[in-house]
Amino acid sequence: MAEERKKQYLLGNAAIAHACLEAGVDFVSGYPGTPSSEVVDTLRGVKDPWYYLEWSVNEKVAFENAIGASWCGCRSIVTMKHVGLNVAADPLMTSAYTGVKGGFVVLSADDPFAHSSQNEQDSRMYAKFAQIPCLDPKDVQQAHDMMTAAWNISEKFSLPVLFRPTTRICHSKSDVALGEETPSPRKGEFVRDPKQYVVIPAHTRPLHAILTKKQAEVAKYLVEAGYNSATVRGERAVIAGGISAAYVEEILPEDISLITIGAYPIDADWLAEVVGKHTEVLVVEELMPVVEEAVRQVAGTVTVHGKLDGYLPHEGEFSTALVAKALLKAGYLKEDPFPPEKQPTAVAVRPPILCPGCLHRSVFYAMKKVFKDGVFPSDIGCYTLGLQMGAVDTTICMGASITVGSGIAHSCPETDVVSTIGDSTFLHTGVNGLINAVYNNTNQTVIILDNRITAMTGHQPNPNTGMTATGVESPKISLEELARACGVSFVESVDPYDLTDLLETLKAAKEKPGVKVIIAKQPCVIMNKRNGVKRSRYVVDAERCNKCGACIRYGCPALEIDENGAAVTTALCTGCGVCADICPAGAIHRGGARQ
Repeated sequence: MAEERKKQYLLGNAAIAHACLEAGVDFVSGYPGTPSSEVVDTLRGVKDPWYYLEWSVNEKVAFENAIGASWCGCRSIVTMKHVGLNVAADPLMTSAYTGVKGGFVVLSADDPFAHSSQNEQDSRMYAKFAQIPCLDPKDVQQAHDMMTAAWNISEKFSLPVLFRPTTRICHSKSDVALGEETPSPRKGEFVRDPKQYVVIPAHTRPLHAILTKKQAEVAKYLVEAGYNSATVRGERAVIAGGISAAYVEEILPEDISLITIGAYPIDADWLAEVVGKHTEVLVVEELMPVVEEAVRQVAGTVTVHGKLDGYLPHEGEFSTALVAKALLKAGYLKEDPFPPEKQPTAVAVRPPILCPGCLHRSVFYAMKKVFKDGVFPSDIGCYTLGLQMGAVDTTICMGASITVGSGIAHSCPETDVVSTIGDSTFLHTGVNGLINAVYNNTNQTVIILDNRITAMTGHQPNPNTGMTATGVESPKISLEELARACGVSFVESVDPYDLTDLLETLKAAKEKPGVKVIIAKQPCVIMNKRNGVKRSRYVVDAERCNKCGACIRYGCPALEIDENGAAVTTALCTGCGVCADICPAGAIHRGGARQ
């Protein structure tokens, strides 16, 4: 009898990380991005690891590091969120041609419903585009098991394997049966093979032919391995991909067949055979109709329902209740197992806000004061919340605040353009945009919001932090020197808690032509709290408060109005003191317990 595996109650990303340990991973790289970040965060917390690990400066850099390790025979993984795969798409597409030596897994975590993302793109499309295998787990246990096997699949076919968990997999918890950690005995060695690794046209053409020939073999293997399977029970069937299969399994009647798709490419012959055993099928999958399009190609006279005929939405995250409605519409259920519930009592909307004492708030306040009619392109980070202060006009992707701002500046030369970007995002993809702005004589102010950490994704270190992912001290990047090296002559650093100096610096930048860079430097208040940094709270003198509301309009959650209409600070105050500078009556001053 096989020994029963130990079980632990784990977050999906922690289970995926444990699978990396079981598979004997040698090299780990990535860039933080919700919902993927905890995989590397878990692995970097392992005591005395046998593997190399880093947070890279961006996803392309991380990918290229990991493929380099694979070419040395090491098992490697690169992690990112789905939009990060756009940044890494260049090496992704060609790595399918070059192939791999050690197993190479590309974890791209998708975000249906855009819980924390700017779009809902489907990473399965990249796998199809690149012609590489894609694993799409239905639950946390399968995510663990697929990840454990992913390196074997990669090595079997000498291809990168795309692993595609979604937010619901990454951030759900479950009992997970685990295997034993397997420290790697491998030693990296790069063996020169120019025809494989130097992709000049003469080498690329035969490599493409080899890649094409692998497709049928990969598809057949994924059926043989059980990732794509069918349980035939009647004339009608549901075909479910990824996590949708888990939703379907909860409510599917016993007389309806279930065809589960957990991996790509799909074997067309196998699919045609199992679909052909039915008169009607309903395809259930989140986001793009990848499975549905494959089914329609082989369905013949079989009726196919799914996204393309309106039975299911193209967008958003699915649920058991949503799937039940599709089954009901198709006639697979006689009644809805989720009857309408009484509407709960309405509660106040609570949008996310910047933390009390966050440096971004004072910068946005000052920007709005100095550049009253300006345009404010921004970027991806906590500071996107400046939208609520009217200080964010555009956000599209990492690093685009500077480049979009340059386009606006050249198109609207009479308009003040002020771009805001975080330190980690600037190092990710902002530097090239700054060089371009200087090179092309753009009139633009760039404010780098330097909180010395990658805050929004969980406070991961970056090259500006002075510490690597594993806690090793590293040289701090000087953002001032970097900006000057890009050709910027007006470079000023300011303390955003010093509102007077901040306003004066912004005014000086407004008067100068060309590209101006202002670096607002204060550590993230959450990191300060974790590191034991304390500032005395500020308090309001009720007798001097004239109830003008200036401090309340600033928007700090540590400020409230009491029953008499006067402002009052709460225990949330972190002692930044900006409200004291704003108060026209001088009613706010330092005092009270240290925080």
